[in-house]
Amino acid sequence: MVTRRSDLPTKPASPAGFVAQDGRHVGQVMAIWHNMAIARRQTLIQLDDARLAALDERAAASGRSRSDLVREAIDLLLGTGDAAAIDAAIVEGYARVPAPERDPWAFEGALAAIKAEPW
Repeated sequence: MVTRRSDLPTKPASPAGFVAQDGRHVGQVMAIWHNMAIARRQTLIQLDDARLAALDERAAASGRSRSDLVREAIDLLLGTGDAAAIDAAIVEGYARVPAPERDPWAFEGALAAIKAEPW
């Protein structure tokens, strides 16, 4: 089956489908995105030159895209990223099994560090 550009969905007709450029109802369409776990919507944000330059510098240094960095920043701001999940798991773990009053490993390490001091 050959798909012409005019057959591609161009605008939503209803929650259940799309309308092609020639007016035909196409039905439910599932978007396929490369390397994306979930479908995303494009949005426009306005940045001043300094922020944009800093974002580009960070993106180049980390080998990531602007969008990836902005998504991570939003996740951190909203507390919904991986770091928030890790923090919540740590808090839940300590609530379930509180730390001992005196951690024997930390205490032994502190004693060894004090004994190793030249004073």
